[in-house]
Amino acid sequence: MKRRRNPEFPELLANAVPNSRRRLIGAAIVTLWILGMWWAGGAKVLGIERFPPPEFTTPYEMPKVETPSPDSPFYEIVDVIVLAAALGVSALLSHRWRNRTGLFALAIFGLVWFGFVRRGCVCSIGAIQNVAQALGTQAGLTSGYVISFGAVAFFVLPLVFALLFGRTFCAGVCPLGAIQELVAVRPQRVPAWVDHALGLFPWVYLGLAVLYAATGTAYVICEYDPFVAFFRRTGSVEMVIFGASLLVVGVFVGRPYCRFLCPYGALLGLCSKVANKRVRIPPEDCIRCRLCEDSCPYEAILTPTEPLPPSQRPRAKRRVLAALLVFPVFVVAGGAVGYVVHPALQQLDFETRLAGWLAVRGEEATDDAEAAPRNEEDKFVHDAIDAFAKTRQPREALFARVAARKRLFAVGGTLLGLWVGLVFGLKWLQLALHRVRREFEPDPQRCVACGRCFWYCPEEQVRRGWIEREQLVQIVDGVRQS
Repeated sequence: MKRRRNPEFPELLANAVPNSRRRLIGAAIVTLWILGMWWAGGAKVLGIERFPPPEFTTPYEMPKVETPSPDSPFYEIVDVIVLAAALGVSALLSHRWRNRTGLFALAIFGLVWFGFVRRGCVCSIGAIQNVAQALGTQAGLTSGYVISFGAVAFFVLPLVFALLFGRTFCAGVCPLGAIQELVAVRPQRVPAWVDHALGLFPWVYLGLAVLYAATGTAYVICEYDPFVAFFRRTGSVEMVIFGASLLVVGVFVGRPYCRFLCPYGALLGLCSKVANKRVRIPPEDCIRCRLCEDSCPYEAILTPTEPLPPSQRPRAKRRVLAALLVFPVFVVAGGAVGYVVHPALQQLDFETRLAGWLAVRGEEATDDAEAAPRNEEDKFVHDAIDAFAKTRQPREALFARVAARKRLFAVGGTLLGLWVGLVFGLKWLQLALHRVRREFEPDPQRCVACGRCFWYCPEEQVRRGWIEREQLVQIVDGVRQS
């Protein structure tokens, strides 16, 4: 886990780098302190309410507000315009201007506007579910949902920019990435096998989110968003603890949510692999000085590799062939596991759980609701059964709907398993392949275009006027002789 420093890092270049990094760390600390004080001043999770609710004489509890009230179409249009403008500025900062300070400032703006001002809704990550439910409605899996213009725009625009310029959304627009960027002050290296293994989970999470949203079951991305409680200054204690824990981990592991949880980041990475213009470390040609090798806190810099010698090529071919043979096994096994676990996946559906509660409690659950226990654990179950009894719906109709949902989840669980098997199989094949690279370059799938590596390139130092061309020659000669 310890971050190694390149032993050939010249003191000349180290002294030439200005105090910009320290200033950014200081700005991050000040920003976090200001936002923390503002958040604590109105956080309902801490029990501080400016307008407390009335004290009821009956055992009534105020319902929890899970999402903010919808805004007018005017604010929806404003949000889309701000998103498009921020994406354009992020693309300019990461490609043309190559300005890490500007990207950092833009990230703070994205955190304030899309996070604390707009309270994280609608966000591009959660828009996955809106699109999935809209498609599910068209396919007849659910009904009564019409997607908004804002949700479509927030889902599509970052993907379009990723196809053109890479992950510019992650660089300085996404509020979830920005809050992690602020705390990443002491990032350490993560072992490659851990990084590869945990990097598969966003794809699994994406499949789960699409399944639950397309069937109208739940919006799991929003429900388990680790930072939305900070943005809205309200939420469950458990999610606040989860978000705070991720921020603590983010001090030492760069952007843990973005790298190991974010399903939208997986889609952006896929689009970035075929981007028309990718982020580059040197402004022009790479001189392979190795000074940027350890600069990325997200392990997203790919090192140059040489072609395999003839003696190793037969073994490499056998390795790829074995991965191709195992690939269908991953897919078939994933589909089988998905079918087996589909009853567990269905338990997130409320009507399925309600039918189970009715089946366990029997007729007395609906005939004499007041006789049921009223302890804290049983209260939600009892209230759900009581509410169903008051609808006067026949239980047989509920059981019929649940049976239909079971068939739906049997198919959905199998498709989810096939998807997970496909992801695992492709990852195995990717690790088996040997690619030849001539220079140090960012991994387009994992690079979030934060610009941290720009400062470490001697060519960038010359472009900025921090060192002279003669000093660059000395640096390169010193590295190559060592």
